[in-house]
Amino acid sequence: MAVVMDTRKGRILNAIIEDYIQTAQPVGSRTLEKKYFPSLSSATIRNEMSDLAELGYLLQPHVSAGRVPSHTALRRFAKDLLNGSFEDVKEEQQTRDYLYARRGQTDDLMPAAAQVLSELTSLTAIVMMPGRREQKISRVQLIALNRGQALLVLVTDSGETSQTVIRVTDRLDSDGLYAISKALTEKLSGQTLGDVRKMLDYYRQSGAEGQVLDGIAALAGRIEKQSAGETVVLGGRHNILNYPEYADITKARDFLSVLEENEQMLSVMRKTSNGFSVLIGDEIGVPGTEDCALISTSFGVAGGHRGTVNIIGPARMPYARVLSTMRLVSGILTELMGGNE
Repeated sequence: MAVVMDTRKGRILNAIIEDYIQTAQPVGSRTLEKKYFPSLSSATIRNEMSDLAELGYLLQPHVSAGRVPSHTALRRFAKDLLNGSFEDVKEEQQTRDYLYARRGQTDDLMPAAAQVLSELTSLTAIVMMPGRREQKISRVQLIALNRGQALLVLVTDSGETSQTVIRVTDRLDSDGLYAISKALTEKLSGQTLGDVRKMLDYYRQSGAEGQVLDGIAALAGRIEKQSAGETVVLGGRHNILNYPEYADITKARDFLSVLEENEQMLSVMRKTSNGFSVLIGDEIGVPGTEDCALISTSFGVAGGHRGTVNIIGPARMPYARVLSTMRLVSGILTELMGGNE
């Protein structure tokens, strides 16, 4: 008679997975009886574990050891989580405050998102921002700092803010900088970054404040370059070293090498659709990730573009927390980047 997965087997399998995620140790029938199923005998649990092994959900690393979940079991576990309700992230408000403080500043927002993801999950986070359409200037602002210095701020039509410190002549005070800001905003608002740099050549010849114009040209060029290409930011690169599975230096080195300019890994992440993608072991298809899990989801960016947030780590990862945290961060990024869900 063929073995069939039933409710009790499912509960026992989930208990094994959750215990293994917490301890990284094989789980035996006595542990299950004491911690999870006091109403079941060890013999009954052993029989169910034997059936689960026959179904391909459990492995026995050593003859005398307990069982560990297979990649097939972890995929089933993750799928069930995706089909259920997500747990709350207790750090939600702090995360929102942290990321909203960088609103409009892509240079700071992407590293901040990678950092908060890695810290909340204790895993490696990878945030990918796609190349975007050519942006237009919305506002130019000059703010007096020390004598002879000003903060130049450019705001684009996508709401992004970029800034740099420039030198200005000593005769320019706050009122003078405000007047220049107002005049430049009127002239440059609605112009593409490329057109702005061409227009600045004309203003430079007309005797306008050269240092200000040079600063705008340099900052516009930087924004244009960043917008054209894909941006990839990592957070928690070495978190993997905290997991016993990667105590072996060769295995840890292989994992870290995957993160270094690995185009094959990036191509896997680019395939992420609007929902979640959970790849475990051989599903990832990248050498060095055979014992890893890669979870990806996307966030919206103005103009119909989509970026991705990704978590990679050992297959024994806290899936419930990872999925909830990723959903939270990707949703905040969509809000901040002016995209659609």
